[in-house]
Amino acid sequence: MPVDSLYPRLEPLLSGVSKPIQYIGGELNSSVKDWDSADVRWALMYPDAYEVGLPNQGVQILYEVLNERDGFLAERTYAVMADMEAVMREHGIAQFTVDGHRPVRSFDLFGLSFSTELGYTNMLTALDLAGIALHAKDRTEDDPIVVAGGHSAFNPEPIADFVDAAVAGDGEEVVLAISEVVREWKAEGKPGGRDEVLARLAASGGVYVPKFYDVTYLANGQIEAITPNRPGVPETVAKHTLMDLDKWPYPKKPLVPLAETVHERFSVEIFRGCTRGCRFCQAGMITRPVRERSIDTIGMMVDNGLRASGFSEVGLLSLSSADHSEIGEVAKQLGDRYEGTNTSLSLPSTRVDAFNITLANEFSRNGRRSGLTFAPEGGSDRMRKVINKMVSEDDLIRTVATAFSHGWRQVKLYFMCGLPTETDEDVLQIGELAKRVIDTGREVSGQRDIRCTVSIGGFVPKAHTPFQWAAQLDHETTDSRLRKLRESVQADKRYGRAIGFRYHDGKPGIVEGLLSRGDRRVGSVIEAVWRDGGRFDGWSEHFSYDRWATKAAEVLEPMGVDLDWFTTRERFEDEVLPWDHLDSGLDREWLWQDWQEAIDPDGAIEVEDCRWTPCFDCGVCPQMDLDIQIGPTGRELIPLSVV
Repeated sequence: MPVDSLYPRLEPLLSGVSKPIQYIGGELNSSVKDWDSADVRWALMYPDAYEVGLPNQGVQILYEVLNERDGFLAERTYAVMADMEAVMREHGIAQFTVDGHRPVRSFDLFGLSFSTELGYTNMLTALDLAGIALHAKDRTEDDPIVVAGGHSAFNPEPIADFVDAAVAGDGEEVVLAISEVVREWKAEGKPGGRDEVLARLAASGGVYVPKFYDVTYLANGQIEAITPNRPGVPETVAKHTLMDLDKWPYPKKPLVPLAETVHERFSVEIFRGCTRGCRFCQAGMITRPVRERSIDTIGMMVDNGLRASGFSEVGLLSLSSADHSEIGEVAKQLGDRYEGTNTSLSLPSTRVDAFNITLANEFSRNGRRSGLTFAPEGGSDRMRKVINKMVSEDDLIRTVATAFSHGWRQVKLYFMCGLPTETDEDVLQIGELAKRVIDTGREVSGQRDIRCTVSIGGFVPKAHTPFQWAAQLDHETTDSRLRKLRESVQADKRYGRAIGFRYHDGKPGIVEGLLSRGDRRVGSVIEAVWRDGGRFDGWSEHFSYDRWATKAAEVLEPMGVDLDWFTTRERFEDEVLPWDHLDSGLDREWLWQDWQEAIDPDGAIEVEDCRWTPCFDCGVCPQMDLDIQIGPTGRELIPLSVV
């Protein structure tokens, strides 16, 4: 039977909240399917505000994939701001979707995509507003199945109490598989209730159901074992990997926001995965192997997306976009196609050693020449060897010299602070590098208006990376190093305003570290913080370190652990990690060896990219029966008449 829209009750209240447009839906290419036409219904959420959530590629893709299929329906919901939450609680309005304004609790599945762990408190707000029991064990057949995905789902243990299931890896195929299992179970009359459908999902080997696994602990606080507690449940749960991206050219019809969002462009993912081997990078490790889209598929997606959306900018995305085996031809042929139009092309993610001026010029044909962005990540050559970022200072200087000599006037550089083995001197080298960039720009251009913006983030160790065993730097030392860096640059009047700094203090990183490497005990901290008013922890104006530290002390210390135990403590080789039962394909021994090579007292050992060298035995391809998919294909774009 149909589910009524909450909009008639909601509309009169919208004038009393900020940015009411984010709650009304109706965006170009959005979809509202007939409720009764579907056998399985999904509410999809990116747990952040509309302006951050709407551009998220993952949610957009799943939304379109599900709605294309007969019998399936998907609608979107986002985190509501504090004023809207207050209005909803006052008037008894449940968490709703922006498409049909249907209550989230009415759906069969509630899927949340976490690209960062700082969205966990927003998930609890959404569950509570929806009238869904916070704890999975308390839910009934009237509640949707709560499924977590995204990069953070590679360690779902901190939210194990709150989600019914978690999925690691690519979502396109698995959401359809989950939908089929739920459809079959519903058609049979829901035999065995929630436990039965969850057991069927778990038996597939690709859906993790936390309630079917018991965790035991040692006297020292470490995990003793994580073991299945019922028959038919696998000991390890494998990630999903989508092969042949050409068969999945999504999004075909991108959503066009009604309100300002953080990205207002059409984005095309030109390849998925990365084998550069940066030791800190979870995204690069968990998305292996590399799978490229062909040039003609890229061209088709760009054309269809522009026609369907009206966007004037196209971003060609991946973890390192210039590494596509045919990026030169992609840039040239797309540049030829859209020359003389108002369409601009951008390559937001480019490594220093993959950049060349020909490529840059192709992407600035239409007169748009924005600043260039590079990510050396480490301040010194020594640090870059530790993290396996095989870019020397001289490499960077040669690259920026070329750019400045061809008309560019500004460059952005991204770094991290708090990396393993880092010293004060390594961080101070960031300033020296920025000064050298300015000097080089002034010399080759003959101009004084050269700018370098330095952005610095705190390093947070992540699951399924060689640095998963590393001790995180405490926030006091992080702040001290950043202060010394700023002072060292500001003291030199030759650079004045030419060098700008953007950085966060070390406290948010510590909380992210707690959530990224925590186990099930951390769930109680998340709940305590949320009950104390924690919301939007990824926003500096809402984040409270004191709240997190206080609640962590209250909750964890009776258990014999604390905030430092989860963050600034180095892990041991034989220690059971909270995510060891989730299989990313990466061989644990290989990760440990790479960690040892990073911190080798005789100097870090670098590892080449296996796209162009022999296999280094990370384990992904043989273990998961996969293979790297790269060109060159020799294909060309189909000529189009651009209107």
